Amino acid sequence: MPTNFEDKWKAERERAAFLALDDGTVFRGVAFGARKDGPGEVVFNTGMTGYQEILTDPSYAGQFIALTTSEVGNYGVNNEDPESRGLFLSGLVVGDLAEPSNWRSTRSLDDYLKANGVPGIRSVDTRRLALHIREHGNRKAWIHVEDTPLDSSEAIRRAQAWEGLDGQDYAARVTSSEPYDFPHAEFAESAEFDSHAENAESAENAFAAQRHPSSAPQAHPSFAAQRHPSFDERRGDAAAPLVAVYDFGVKANILRSLAAWARVRVFPAKTPAEELLALSPDGVFLSNGPADPAALPYAIENIRKVLGLTPLEGSKVRKFESSKVSSSKPRTLEPGTIPVMGICLGHQLLALACGARTARLKFGHHGCNHPVKDLTTGKVQITSQNHNFAVVAESLPDCLEVTHLNLNDGTIEGLRHRILPAFSVQYHPEACPGPHDAGPLFVRFRELLRDARNDAIAGIPVA
Repeated sequence: MPTNFEDKWKAERERAAFLALDDGTVFRGVAFGARKDGPGEVVFNTGMTGYQEILTDPSYAGQFIALTTSEVGNYGVNNEDPESRGLFLSGLVVGDLAEPSNWRSTRSLDDYLKANGVPGIRSVDTRRLALHIREHGNRKAWIHVEDTPLDSSEAIRRAQAWEGLDGQDYAARVTSSEPYDFPHAEFAESAEFDSHAENAESAENAFAAQRHPSSAPQAHPSFAAQRHPSFDERRGDAAAPLVAVYDFGVKANILRSLAAWARVRVFPAKTPAEELLALSPDGVFLSNGPADPAALPYAIENIRKVLGLTPLEGSKVRKFESSKVSSSKPRTLEPGTIPVMGICLGHQLLALACGARTARLKFGHHGCNHPVKDLTTGKVQITSQNHNFAVVAESLPDCLEVTHLNLNDGTIEGLRHRILPAFSVQYHPEACPGPHDAGPLFVRFRELLRDARNDAIAGIPVA
């Protein structure tokens, strides 16, 4: 940011930086952050706050995020609020960029983007950009922020030539490189393991130590190189259920929400299901993540194995005979009896594994104020969302039941399996940022684990 108003006004008059869309539309502004040109898909986010959590959400990989709120940067960034080990978005687009003035701030948003190699463009008419996307859909784009001049026609050509996100496996780009354990609730300051980052700083630091900062442009400074003890080194958590998490781009607050009551082990996206099942988990969690769910056939196949399903034959679902529980003695859960919960990309992958289809939305859902109706209770939740694809209602097999609907456009927001202990939601009950209306869904998952374990001990067969 310029150090005086004269330089600031001069830059805003020149507006040398720009965002060129593949349909030929150009939005001009002023560069900030890293001076690095590149491609991405433009989406708009209607959240009024929480930009640091948005920037560190791996689900935004490959995208330019246009924040529609009028002023961004006024509370800076800090060491407690990141939701992953780094920044995976392609760039940030804002209207007015403010200097930070907040007691929690450790540096400006401008410096944060520079340190992480992410370009930004400010003084953009984000209202006009959001309306353009609503009318014409998410667009491939090219951002120009470098000092070397670039003709806008060349930038448009580059945007058109970019492969885009459809059919691309971005989960493999943002996932962890090896399994790691997430801290249990004993590492939190609050017995309830409050989802706010400031009440779980020790958990966040331990979580970050298991990730690999070198795989991101620059890891957050709070991600110190400390190591968390493995399960057998802990005290008092042996009786807690074990949840195996598929990391397709998982957010830290999902792991915190699970770790409030469970032991949590996180696995890279391409981990064979056999490796998870060998640990005899009490539950399997399918995380959020970026881009096109149909581009992850390995994940779909692994989820089928966890569910105990043979290859799908149209919409018909058959189960492995080995998934039935016949012994009256306590035993580990087998495929088909293990509870499964999915969020966002995990929701879409669960649907695909059961025989449904997914399709791209015109401009997706990105923000913290999306109303969703729970069809099982009739209640409405205000939810946090971030996705460009959705499950096609007409493609649902008989084994899946719709549990939640988006009240803005009627798209599917929740599913559950009619036979197996599996359910999913399209939105983010962990929030960060956003409301906590849907937080009790993690309690529902916990209850599924408890019921499945009790059934296994009692020798109750699977339907």
